[in-house]
Amino acid sequence: MNDDLKILIVDDHIVLRDALAQLVNTFEGCSVIDTADNGKDMIIKIELGNIPQLVILDLNMPVMDGYDAAKWLYENYPQIKVIVLTMYDSEIPLIRLLTIGVRGFLKKDVSPSVFKEAILSVANGGYYYSHNATAKLSGVFKKTQLSNIALDKAILSPIEMDFLKLASTEMTYKEIAFALDLTPRSIDNYRDTLFEKLEVKSRVGLAIYAVKNGVVTF
Repeated sequence: MNDDLKILIVDDHIVLRDALAQLVNTFEGCSVIDTADNGKDMIIKIELGNIPQLVILDLNMPVMDGYDAAKWLYENYPQIKVIVLTMYDSEIPLIRLLTIGVRGFLKKDVSPSVFKEAILSVANGGYYYSHNATAKLSGVFKKTQLSNIALDKAILSPIEMDFLKLASTEMTYKEIAFALDLTPRSIDNYRDTLFEKLEVKSRVGLAIYAVKNGVVTF
């Protein structure tokens, strides 16, 4: 039990929260040490000394939502890994979460086996998201096992580097095109080229790559 991954679950729906806790406790090597109603409740319990290694956060909660709770964790306990449960399919909320340290994004309808895989992946330093049926990203970044290694800029042109930086923000592709003085079609071409070069499948994948390789910092 002492070697188990210590997990805190934060969700304002008590039935779902308790069900998640029961499920996670069935996963070998995982132990739910506490639960919380919202972000404020989470902060109180952590500051009382009940510090987890991983937090599972609902996104929409009263008092303090998942965004603000994740931001607080990133600023105060950056060693704590975070997985957010969300029903959103848009890439922009996911990129916003990524920029505040969230490593996992899961739909609430994922299977228990996927839930377990995501927990273990994030706990081991990887990334995992269920987004438009895309697969996990935990093994995408083999080139950067060491920290603070910058992206090899030689593989990207200056305009590709600029696009990658802007794609890691909340800007829309239309706004990126305007900022770079390019046509929307050109932006589509740069996006598709980077998908192939960096071996990712979505804009969230681009943002994760940029964060992992030090192209953008927050």
